[in-house]
Amino acid sequence: MYSLWSSFVDTLRAYPEIAIFLTLAIGFWFGSLKFRSFSLGAVTSTLIAGLLVGQLHIAVAPVVESTFFLMFLFAVGYSVGPQFFQALKKDGLPQVVFSLIVCASGFLCAYLIGKLLGYDAGLTAGLLAGGYTNSGTLGVATSYFKQLNLGADRAATLASLTAIAYAVTYPFGTAGAAWFLGTLAPRLLKIDLAASCKELEKTIGVHISDPDIAPWYRTVLTRAYRVNNGSLVGRKASELGSIIGSPDAFVRRARQGGAIVETDGGTVIEKDATLAIAGDRQVQLAAGRVVGAEVDDVELLSFPVEQLDVIVTDKMAAACTVQELQDVVMTRTGHRIFIAGLSRSGREVAFSLATQLERHDVLTLIGAHADVEKAARFLGYADRAGTSSDIAFMSIAVALGGLVGAITLHLGGIPLSLSPSVGVLVAGLICGQLRSVYRTFGRIPAPALWVFNNVGLNGFIAVVGLNAATGLIAGLRAYGLGLLLAGLIVSLVPLVVGVLLGKYVFRFHPGILLGACAGARSTTAALGAIQEAANSTIPAIGYTIPYAVSRIVMALGGVIIAVLMR
Repeated sequence: MYSLWSSFVDTLRAYPEIAIFLTLAIGFWFGSLKFRSFSLGAVTSTLIAGLLVGQLHIAVAPVVESTFFLMFLFAVGYSVGPQFFQALKKDGLPQVVFSLIVCASGFLCAYLIGKLLGYDAGLTAGLLAGGYTNSGTLGVATSYFKQLNLGADRAATLASLTAIAYAVTYPFGTAGAAWFLGTLAPRLLKIDLAASCKELEKTIGVHISDPDIAPWYRTVLTRAYRVNNGSLVGRKASELGSIIGSPDAFVRRARQGGAIVETDGGTVIEKDATLAIAGDRQVQLAAGRVVGAEVDDVELLSFPVEQLDVIVTDKMAAACTVQELQDVVMTRTGHRIFIAGLSRSGREVAFSLATQLERHDVLTLIGAHADVEKAARFLGYADRAGTSSDIAFMSIAVALGGLVGAITLHLGGIPLSLSPSVGVLVAGLICGQLRSVYRTFGRIPAPALWVFNNVGLNGFIAVVGLNAATGLIAGLRAYGLGLLLAGLIVSLVPLVVGVLLGKYVFRFHPGILLGACAGARSTTAALGAIQEAANSTIPAIGYTIPYAVSRIVMALGGVIIAVLMR
């Protein structure tokens, strides 16, 4: 038995990729379990699983952690890009001020606790970095020790203590923040987070629903009617709309003389014909009164129907009103195409027959397959639902975002940069916004985005847990539970400050508030937990600006701690 266990451990050490997927399996399985109304969720469970599996001394290359992280950040940015830029116009400055206050509360906590417990600069910097889950603080503080003329040995000792404190406090900084914001904070706010985010989705145009569930109600119908009204005989099918008092009505097909006829504008209605009339419910009610009795003619009604989003790119089409567009389509196809929706710049807009179309408008067309295809060719680009993703688009965006984020400026000897992670997040936001406006490129279907989001986040968390596991035990042995409790305080105080500040002072929407708290505390895992609890990407709208501010401010905090705690 020992030999079998030893072989298993050696295999995981030799192939850490297996350990990652084992951690993911345990984390997703345990996270799906519920104990009454309580559940840890996949994010927290994956971190715990990583810390347990990591006790086998499994080392994973940092590049793996970063790769998962960038996948997640791009997916988050892409999914909320349009809503983010809309929110930025209204809430940008308040979110910056909010973030600065939350960061200040975390810094002050770490400094006071370090003084109270007699910690040196290394332990205090690690406490701030781990409790605040900000690797930038760790890196900047460690490199800054070498610039303080302390001697090589002292600088190395402080750097080692920083890493130990970070390893001890980071796990709770991550898991504790995820639990607090995803589970406890909504209760403190006395809100139903999922319902609150759902209401905001409707207001700002975000649509998140189960793709397997759709309402039964249909706006456009096609039904068959036997011509009992003799005054219709000899009239053209194209006149039906004016006859029944509804211009949107038209005859799609007809059964005349025992044969099915594909009608056009010149088709003449014959005696005892059966007409397949398309239109909304008002049209159907009028047809039943004017034309004759409704009949069940399966063969007549069995023609392919399509609902398709089409992007207006043709200059001639963009110069039309909705009414003019319908007239052009009627002329070219002999049938009317129904416009079920119109969106502009990523948002649905109300429209009428007089609405002027613009380039890059997205029209949702409903009609017979052949008619919709002809209309799509006239309008521009057909955006068909599919399973393929534009991976080239995603990859170049991640590469460019990472390169821009990696640019470092030195201010007074202090290195400042957005970091590749923030750069990729911004790239995702821009790409999501571009996709919402210019729908001819950059398609990433929702299922693929789900994989990038969830596997990216939890893969990152799994690697963090695996690599932090051994340092956690060493740190606890050396400094006991005092360091762990100090990390708990540094982790939670800024979140409590943020929740109260956001509710009573800034009055943010609850979903955006919790996302802003996660960003200001620079804890990505908490964002995943909040989105999981909300069943919505709304929290990510509040996450981005505070996260970017926190990354920069807390990196400076590492330098300030190193100087003050000398």
